[in-house]
Amino acid sequence: MSVIEDVKQKTDIVDVIGQQVSLKKAGRNLSGLCPFHAEKNPSFFVYPEQQSWHCFGCNRGGDVLSFVMRRDSLDFGEALRLLADRAGVIIPSRPEQDKGKEERDRLRQLNEAAAQYFHDLLVTSPAAEKARTYLNNRRFSADTINDFRLGYCLNSWESLKQHLLERGYTESELPTSGLLVETEDGKSHDRFRNKVIFPIQDIRGHVTGFGARVLDDSLPKYVNSPQTPLFDKSGSLYGINLAAPAIRQQATAVIVEGYVDVITAHQNGFNNVVASMGTSVTERQISALKKLTRNVVLALDADAAGKEAMLRGVSYENILEAEVKVATLPAGKDPDDVIKDNPENWRELLATAQPIMDYTFGMVTAELDLATARGKSLAAERLLPILAEIKDGVRRTHYLQKLARMIDVTLATLEAELSRVKPRPESRRRPVQPPKAAAPTARSILTSRLEEDCLALLLQHPELKENGADLVLEYFENSENREIFIAWQRDSDLQSLKKDLDTAIHEHFEAIAQRNLASNQVAQRYADYTRRLKEIYLKRLEAKRSEQLAFEVESKGTGADLAKLKEEGVETAVQLRIIHQQKRQRQP
Repeated sequence: MSVIEDVKQKTDIVDVIGQQVSLKKAGRNLSGLCPFHAEKNPSFFVYPEQQSWHCFGCNRGGDVLSFVMRRDSLDFGEALRLLADRAGVIIPSRPEQDKGKEERDRLRQLNEAAAQYFHDLLVTSPAAEKARTYLNNRRFSADTINDFRLGYCLNSWESLKQHLLERGYTESELPTSGLLVETEDGKSHDRFRNKVIFPIQDIRGHVTGFGARVLDDSLPKYVNSPQTPLFDKSGSLYGINLAAPAIRQQATAVIVEGYVDVITAHQNGFNNVVASMGTSVTERQISALKKLTRNVVLALDADAAGKEAMLRGVSYENILEAEVKVATLPAGKDPDDVIKDNPENWRELLATAQPIMDYTFGMVTAELDLATARGKSLAAERLLPILAEIKDGVRRTHYLQKLARMIDVTLATLEAELSRVKPRPESRRRPVQPPKAAAPTARSILTSRLEEDCLALLLQHPELKENGADLVLEYFENSENREIFIAWQRDSDLQSLKKDLDTAIHEHFEAIAQRNLASNQVAQRYADYTRRLKEIYLKRLEAKRSEQLAFEVESKGTGADLAKLKEEGVETAVQLRIIHQQKRQRQP
């Protein structure tokens, strides 16, 4: 038995979910209000026999690991180790991993000590009076200053350094944190001096780095920690630790540019706001938010929003598999200004945010004369390469039709032009980073075996990557298999793929990769595995929906809920009929 199986065997999904969700009996199963989106009527179900969960509102589900990953915004390894500790299962680790963990833990402690030192200076030091005046002029309350752990660094070359040395840290380890700067003569001094400090925390509240603002007119106005083993600016979101609960509850995340924008938003009750810290929004930041919601609004100034729309808007939407929206700020104002002027204006801006593709259309065509042939040609020339990147065929066709109407040409003409469009150069786009009990029933064992056979075929035959669109993540019920499938989508090279996986999955991965499979009719077997996985997924969904429908009828659910369930049930039944027809057609 693998360590993953051992953890699952010793973990009851009902106990884990019941710690957060008030569950009530619903036939053989349990139901409650979904912890991942706001709802008044329960659409969240737990299935003790299958040790699984499913929300019909979010249309998400999986095993106990997927629940913990989504609940706590953890990656697979972190969720597994959390449940392993709870179940008393020891996960073996390699010496180099233990050493790396010890170093990261040491850096976290060091950052924590620095953050507390900066905060204490802000609150108590006479030298911080100018910093306190600045924050007071920003109208930040004492509670807000405490919540965001704001601080101040002295106008000194070595005050922080000496403080940390007195706390037992060595001079050799301090530069690794990014808090000190090493000079050419081998000496070191404080990186931040006479500035307001903004500790940057990850989603679990660990201080990973620092931002700092000058208190005079010198430039640059803001500086950040450099890249460290803990801090990567391109993957960090300021305020995410405080915003995550609100983002889950409201099912929407708002991205702004600066620290002050986030702090002002939260102080005024807009708690689902995070910042990209003055840089372009990255695919890694979008991937991180996808763990919390698929609904993202960019509230950037016009120039920044236009740049994001043109260069990365489609990449964001492809990651989220949903529409990204843009809230257009008044000229010369940032979110901090808008909210302080009138919080209702901010609320209205978000409510009227437009899809990023519509924003792109308006931006591209604003200076073109679409009554002329030249204007029409330029509109198509600039927009078609962007449309070519949209993965969702329905959405791509929608915007092709919109462009056809705008420039008064036929859809067929644009489709022909689109077929000749070359993908935009990679230098224009950053690569998409996907984000990172009871005994099992005979059915779950069969499903797991089928998932693993399908993965083995994919791992052993890289040429199948071209057919990967037929297989979707939801077909894999086991979280460890989902992790391998996600890694395979990024890279089909076995060694590179294995490096992307948590070491706890390596044993499982190697067992799948080395599985003996017949070497003939690869394409046909892949199609068969995909069909069977889809069929099992749909049957599982149909059974769960039927159980929920019965529960809604018994508990006298609303007419809208019943109608929605019936409509979704019809769609599932239609897909199953198509599969059955395809099976009959293949039979001799």
